[in-house]
Amino acid sequence: MEFFRIHKTIPFMRYRHILNAISIVSFLISVFWIFTHGLAFSVEFTGGTQMEVHYPSAVNTEKVRQDLSPVSKEVLVQTFGTASDIVIRVPTKPGYTSGEVAQEVMGVILKTDPEAKLTRTEYVGPQVGDELARDGGTALALVVIGIMIYLAFRFEWKFSVATIIANLHDIFIVLGIFSVMQWEFSLPVLAAVLAVLGYSVNESVIIFDRVREHFRTMRRADTFEIINSAITATVSRTVITHTSTLCMTLSMFFFGGPALHYFSLALTIGILLGVYSSIFVAAAIAIYLGVKREDLVKPIKREETEQMVP
Repeated sequence: MEFFRIHKTIPFMRYRHILNAISIVSFLISVFWIFTHGLAFSVEFTGGTQMEVHYPSAVNTEKVRQDLSPVSKEVLVQTFGTASDIVIRVPTKPGYTSGEVAQEVMGVILKTDPEAKLTRTEYVGPQVGDELARDGGTALALVVIGIMIYLAFRFEWKFSVATIIANLHDIFIVLGIFSVMQWEFSLPVLAAVLAVLGYSVNESVIIFDRVREHFRTMRRADTFEIINSAITATVSRTVITHTSTLCMTLSMFFFGGPALHYFSLALTIGILLGVYSSIFVAAAIAIYLGVKREDLVKPIKREETEQMVP
């Protein structure tokens, strides 16, 4: 499906050196900031008090979150099960026990709704946060390894390496932005980061698939012309796909409330980076690695040629 067709090849690779230099600088700054300043981990990672509260009727989580802002600016409020049951997570407060934090929270809640009842309270320790971080890192590593194996079989190792570098570029820059801005890094954001990885791979696969197709059809063109032509051929599809996806993520960002704020923000940034890296990072790295027609189009053997001639 195409909304429009571009008849003139756009020279994307002409600008690869400048854009790749910007990418390298951004990547290095992100890595440096992550390792020196870290991420603003949410209560799921740092530990804190988790409470389950039952209301007599449906509850407005945004109002509860605003009411509890004097207790903590990082309080997390979500519904679970029904609209009248909520989970409240409060980060560890220096000098306060878990029971004292729960008592302070319930004191605020009972002022606005005296019929609310605390059904459960527990302390989530940092050890759980370490486990979540470790499992998240393991999941990310397994995804990267799986993608490399898949691309190596489907295309060629040069494209596999180029795609992985481009995807790591997206992941580290998203994490770097969250580190620089000290935005809350929660489990939904971790899920968004993994989704960005898969999304970016999909874009790279589509472009490289078109590159392989053009290698077969454009016999006299060089590698630069073929890659530019392949990317140009995917522009219409890219505009349709990513505009639709961005409409969804921006809708969550503007109308989804605080619970989806950083999740949708990470997705939006990651989608934009995925489009950029698939064109200017992955394709450029494939050129630097010396990809050529013989890597994707195997020559016909003499025996096969003889069999084709009657």
